[in-house]
Amino acid sequence: MPHPLARIIDQLKREPSRTGSIVITVFGDAIVPRGGSVWLGTLLEFFEMLDIDSGVVRTAMSRLTADGWFERTKVGRNSFYRLVQRERLTFDIATRHIYGAPTSDWTGRFELLLIGNGGDRDAAREALKNAGFGSPLPGVWVAPSGVPIPEEAASAIRLEVSAEDDSGRRLLSESWPLDRTAGAYLKFMKTFEPLRGWIGRRKPLGDADAFTARILLIHHYRRVVLRDPLLPTALLPKDWPGRAARKLCGEIYRALLPLSEQWLDRHGTDEAGPLPKAGADLARRFN
Repeated sequence: MPHPLARIIDQLKREPSRTGSIVITVFGDAIVPRGGSVWLGTLLEFFEMLDIDSGVVRTAMSRLTADGWFERTKVGRNSFYRLVQRERLTFDIATRHIYGAPTSDWTGRFELLLIGNGGDRDAAREALKNAGFGSPLPGVWVAPSGVPIPEEAASAIRLEVSAEDDSGRRLLSESWPLDRTAGAYLKFMKTFEPLRGWIGRRKPLGDADAFTARILLIHHYRRVVLRDPLLPTALLPKDWPGRAARKLCGEIYRALLPLSEQWLDRHGTDEAGPLPKAGADLARRFN
């Protein structure tokens, strides 16, 4: 296994168990574009490359299924998992946030949502965080105008506010921990810059290593970017590291994509057999 990738895996092992989070990454990044269903054996084979025990993976899948993320079907003794349809909107919003082009136009206005105590407030709060909303006060959520509002927050009171004055600027600084997000971007770049250097020197990379590197790349990037509101350039510091982190992630991702898809061609299975090919949207990620 290439040295930079081995170091990334070693770093992952030193963190608290994130098996369930990595499963979400695998589905969002690799399985949803190829039909959305996968055999448990495919997942076990991937996690074996991370030296994560099959029992840990089975437990994570059981918990995610019990929590409503996945539905399981059985064909003989084989289990297959598919994302529950109501979670597709959450995945679609996250996909745009991770792989889409950064915001360029700025209208000077923000969406302001007021969340009451009724309903599933915790679910709404988590969905809003993942959609890029910030919270300056309890029950108050804000994002640049035009950001899609998650279904979990559809009952919120919705307003528009201006960010042209000092009060608007204070709203920005109190809604998002930009210093913490900037630090997370810098840590991401420090972790993955050696991998870009390795690939840039045309070091040999097998399809299994390419798929592993691709998933860990997006797993780490997702943890940062989904907490980033992706504010328009006009509102960000001139040295904002999010731009460099996205460029780095996109370069590595596009370099890994062909070989990583070959691993899925050889090992990915659903109820009907080999996974179907991905659509054109996959090739447009990070463009």
